[in-house]
Amino acid sequence: MKYDLKQRTLYDYGAGVALSQHVLRLLPVDRPGQVVEAASLRIAPPPGEQAESRDFFGNAVHAIGFDAPHDRLDVVTTARVEVTRADPPIADLTPAWEVVRASAAASADLGPMSPVHGLYPSRAVPLVPAITDYAATSFPPGRPVLAGAVELARRIKADFTYEPGATDVSTPPAEAFSLRRGVCQDFAHIVIAGLRGLGLPVLYVSGYLRTLPPPGRQRLEGADATHAWVSVWCGPEVGWIGIDPTNAIPAGTDHVELAIGRDYVDVAPMQGVILAAGAHRLTVAVDVVPVAGAA
Repeated sequence: MKYDLKQRTLYDYGAGVALSQHVLRLLPVDRPGQVVEAASLRIAPPPGEQAESRDFFGNAVHAIGFDAPHDRLDVVTTARVEVTRADPPIADLTPAWEVVRASAAASADLGPMSPVHGLYPSRAVPLVPAITDYAATSFPPGRPVLAGAVELARRIKADFTYEPGATDVSTPPAEAFSLRRGVCQDFAHIVIAGLRGLGLPVLYVSGYLRTLPPPGRQRLEGADATHAWVSVWCGPEVGWIGIDPTNAIPAGTDHVELAIGRDYVDVAPMQGVILAAGAHRLTVAVDVVPVAGAA
């Protein structure tokens, strides 16, 4: 699949901002099964300073700063991305989860895609005994690791309610788990907490999901949204496999990766500090449009 992506992130400030600094992770990059043919950012007002880099996990990072007063910040991302992600391996043919756990614990690799980075508690995802116990039900002795992870995603889909507004970006996994409701970020964090509690490596993936309108209905502009799922390490031969717990499906050609990290904090699309007073209003609109003739 080939997609034209557009995301508009608009901050309207209640009072003028005198100074600000921001870190953006809003541009997709080439990854296995994903090629970025073009990508750009349009920022208004133009920043007084701007620098581009890659972080540890290879995500595109833009650091911007403003030293002139402004009352809004408008950032538009556009990109064309081709996704050719392979089908996942047969879940029951992946190694037993105890074998994967031992292999990850013994790894001496410290590179960006090493399993060790997905093993330990992170800023937004501590270990929660209740979540570990919940995940353990899907991992009886000897079960293939991917089969267990897929079942865990299916249980979350069945046991939890997708409800925008029930949580926010700062809601800890323990609270979302107790509520049994939330959004894709919460469900990804719950999977991460559960698998890490069992000693299994897992990372957080932010990106986009193509959504299809009901039959006979036109696709609505801005109807798509940013999305989140997880990448589970299934041993050195299988590698990292994407699983979408919100929809209980593998991450396939409908999923476009934006950034990868240990949790949401590592991949937050916009972070920063502003010098201002009063509240602000954030509006985000996303379009994921399949390119005609490219499917």
